[in-house]
Amino acid sequence: MTDPFVVIGGDAAGLSAASKCRRESPAREVVVFEQGSWVSYAHCGTPYFIKGDVEHLKDLQSLSPSDIEERGIDLRRNHRVTAIDTESNVITVVNDGESIEYPYGELLIATGARAVSAPIKGADLDTVFTLHGLPDATALRSFLTPPAEFDSTNLGGGTALDVSIAKQYGAMQPPETVAIVGGGYVGVEMAEAFSAWGCAVHLFQRPERLLPAFGTAVGDAVASTLNSAGVTLHLDEEVDQLSETDGQLDSIVYGDGDTLNVDAVLIGIGIRPNVELLTETSVELGATGAVATDEYGQTNVENVYAAGDVAELEHMVTGETTWSPLGLPANRAGRAIGATVGGSPTQVGRVAETAMLKAFELGCGRTGMLDHDRAEEVGFDPITKTITAGSRSGYYPGAEETTVTLTADRKSGQLLGGSLVGADRAAVRINTLATALGAELSVDELERQDLGYAPPFSPVWDPVLVAAKVLNGEL
Repeated sequence: MTDPFVVIGGDAAGLSAASKCRRESPAREVVVFEQGSWVSYAHCGTPYFIKGDVEHLKDLQSLSPSDIEERGIDLRRNHRVTAIDTESNVITVVNDGESIEYPYGELLIATGARAVSAPIKGADLDTVFTLHGLPDATALRSFLTPPAEFDSTNLGGGTALDVSIAKQYGAMQPPETVAIVGGGYVGVEMAEAFSAWGCAVHLFQRPERLLPAFGTAVGDAVASTLNSAGVTLHLDEEVDQLSETDGQLDSIVYGDGDTLNVDAVLIGIGIRPNVELLTETSVELGATGAVATDEYGQTNVENVYAAGDVAELEHMVTGETTWSPLGLPANRAGRAIGATVGGSPTQVGRVAETAMLKAFELGCGRTGMLDHDRAEEVGFDPITKTITAGSRSGYYPGAEETTVTLTADRKSGQLLGGSLVGADRAAVRINTLATALGAELSVDELERQDLGYAPPFSPVWDPVLVAAKVLNGEL
């Protein structure tokens, strides 16, 4: 054992890197240390497990521990890395109370991110939750299941399941009224999940619109849909604290001291990269607070890489660094680093911060740069147009309105970003815009793309082309 490739973190980036390195260099020793029990799972699928659309926790796993070991990877779960010595190329690992030192040839930091609840007071109460991982999903699904119907084995977690947590919440009476703090991805998706369990749902959002990163048209459409579904929205309202009686949550305090009696609270106000392990090292952080890396995912320290939710990437519109904690960039960067370590230098790629979201029957998508203030800060003169067009030929059953927003630079005509919302497969159309950004198309060039047409799928003029035509006319 002279130069093992050591990975800290056993999820998307970490295991993508480990797997690719083993394929590129079959004789190389690859070791993955994961501090928890779960590995290789889909964070983005947790709201649908909680709702019940996904039956078992194991369904959210891409690779089981045995699958990983069959690939020749030395996977060590429940091993917490506590220190990194970049001078000696050694990490310190704790397992079951015992501490060991382990050498590395190359090291990948793939420690991910965590949900935050500060500065909300009372966030540590039993029925106050965040959602970032399968343990959180386990607690929420157990809590929503009536005790008479609860059986921890039905969660499908196998040996990775924390049975004590599942039984603790499974023994409680399900909540009747739930408050969600935060109107981003988690808040909107969980409003649907809680509603499916018959809860009265109140969603609190400090800005005046939901999903601010998706733009005005998407935020307004989602708000209307949530209202129609019975979700009570409290927009432009800040939550101050969560009140308790005898240690039990009883109400949420917001605005100018208004209160609402609730049985549970979900806090979805954001996540932060897990960089604390690097505090005593010379590994540099970027302006976003995540780890700074080059085009190959390497940090400023030789043979130390970072990928996934803990690392920065280059934004394809601005050319500047950004933090984009999403699934595809994590998997792609991890795979690229694995190839590089295995002997085939591969760039981790740029990001446009492309994302999709389901809000009851609505599909939402966004990519690139929509915010005018942000665009102006990097030197663009932004202009935005929003149109609404049919998703299919008007005579074909199932057609729905699709709203498309495009933003461009007024001076050059360069496409900067876009968003879509609609009830008929609208979200997947965002991939057309993401591809256009990657190809650095102008709005004029986007308008002239040869997109497919057939009545069941799209009108002759796809909504994306209609939006490009309108914006190009303005330019």
